[in-house]
Amino acid sequence: MASRKEVAALAGVSEATVSRVMNNVGPIKEQTRRKVLEAAERLGYHLNAIASSFAKGRSGNVGVVLPHVPKVRLFSTFYFSEILSGIGEAVQEAGMGLLLLYREPGMEYDYLSLFRTSRIDACLVLGATSLPQEERSITRMAEAEVPFYVVDQRYEDRRIPSVLADHELGSYLAAKHLLDQGLRRIGFLNGTDYYSNSRDRLSGYRRALQEAGIAFDETLLFEGNYSRKSGIEAAAAVLRSLDRLDAVACSNDRMAIGLIQGIKEAGIAVPGRLPVIGYDDSDAAAFIDPPLSTVRVPFYEMGRLAAEQVMQELARESAEGEPDGGGDRVRMLPTSLAIRQSSLTTKGELNR
Repeated sequence: MASRKEVAALAGVSEATVSRVMNNVGPIKEQTRRKVLEAAERLGYHLNAIASSFAKGRSGNVGVVLPHVPKVRLFSTFYFSEILSGIGEAVQEAGMGLLLLYREPGMEYDYLSLFRTSRIDACLVLGATSLPQEERSITRMAEAEVPFYVVDQRYEDRRIPSVLADHELGSYLAAKHLLDQGLRRIGFLNGTDYYSNSRDRLSGYRRALQEAGIAFDETLLFEGNYSRKSGIEAAAAVLRSLDRLDAVACSNDRMAIGLIQGIKEAGIAVPGRLPVIGYDDSDAAAFIDPPLSTVRVPFYEMGRLAAEQVMQELARESAEGEPDGGGDRVRMLPTSLAIRQSSLTTKGELNR
């Protein structure tokens, strides 16, 4: 179906004027109305019924859709709690309500039904993946031009708006920090690749190796699922490769903490024998032994920005009669290093 933008271009009017004509709102010159209707007919453009229904009534709620993972306390994890705190702050300041909803990971989810039944006015999606079923569900929101944002997941379809951190840069900085100390054989403990941030972290790690003139070695890649337990389990594989490792970079703090726990139980000193760096700068990072070097990610700011962006779209929709789905709406926030003891070494230790 043609877009509102295409109708506006053909008719020689603004998108707001197209919205007013199609919604029959406000005084419009008859000549302008005819031009818009003729352009719409020629292009096969039809008013988005879901978007149009917003003007008739609102719930006053921003919906946040989270994955339901049995036995996992999502709200106690630093990642989700920080993002939700940022969302909640922005929504509260705007005088709106927050509705938390769960979906089954890896399954299709009918986001549009939440809009049709007026349960929510706008939607934020957390913990999304690139699995085909999930991506199809999210793409339907983009096609319907409802106000929504995805947090910390990037899609190739640029119609899907998202707020995320620069994970490629963060992982690059982490690996470069280790390389700059003279460490050469850097292992990498990553999460599953159906998260775009896992792929971006791997890309940053590889870029740092390439700049240092070090060939990428797949046998030094280790996989977890972002849990502390998976970090403990990865310790066994790391220990088997210990004679080929100088250090390990991890894709989040929970895996890094589990890894340190596992290798220390085997009698391996951190950072003396094996420097480790995490990712997230969670609350626990500064309190473990040794204090964990990590990458600082602005999760709170990401949640707040996503909420602000989606509420701005909601306000534009209210003023113009339809959400603004045009343009590239991907917002990326910077990451930075937080260096502590776990990744630091000395020349003497390097020459062991």
